[in-house]
Amino acid sequence: MTKQFIRVLYNIDCEWESFEPIYRTYVNDELFAERTWRWTDHYLEEMLQIEAEPGEYVIRHELVPPHLATLYVTDMRVDFGPANVKNNVLRIHNETA
Repeated sequence: MTKQFIRVLYNIDCEWESFEPIYRTYVNDELFAERTWRWTDHYLEEMLQIEAEPGEYVIRHELVPPHLATLYVTDMRVDFGPANVKNNVLRIHNETA
């Protein structure tokens, strides 16, 4: 099968105390990003760029311990490419289908 280029956008926000939390973004079990959250009182729009064969891929975010934080991910959507996302599951379609 032919790999498809997909761009996924979403909003991410974090409530934290004491020290800046670190969070990781995975697609299935592959680490895509690790970031330190330094902002207060606003969210960021994040972007994942994925080139993969048609199929299902789970997008997940986790805080790195120890942490005193809560991570919020909202409005996850496909911005480009033959795919859709629902409940953190990205479904890449065959562009020729």
